[in-house]
Amino acid sequence: MALGFYFSPDSFSADQYDKCIKRLDEAGAGAPAGRIYHVAFESGNGLHVFDVWDSQESFEAFGKTLVPIMANLGADPGTPHISKVHNAIQG
Repeated sequence: MALGFYFSPDSFSADQYDKCIKRLDEAGAGAPAGRIYHVAFESGNGLHVFDVWDSQESFEAFGKTLVPIMANLGADPGTPHISKVHNAIQG
């Protein structure tokens, strides 16, 4: 069952996001196993992120790479809102 993860940090700049994506790519985690969908969008004081993952385990495995990168950038994603995905439509 797919899960949606919504991150709404108090502040997460586009610059921090772009650096994070670059570092994930450099670490070989730019397209992690189990991530089905990723979007970052402007909201309030910066960016919010919504991901769809195939499982909690896949998300947690990715976190082992993501969390240190975020910490190094001085970014705190906060605690995500997690929900079961009922339906996804592409196109």
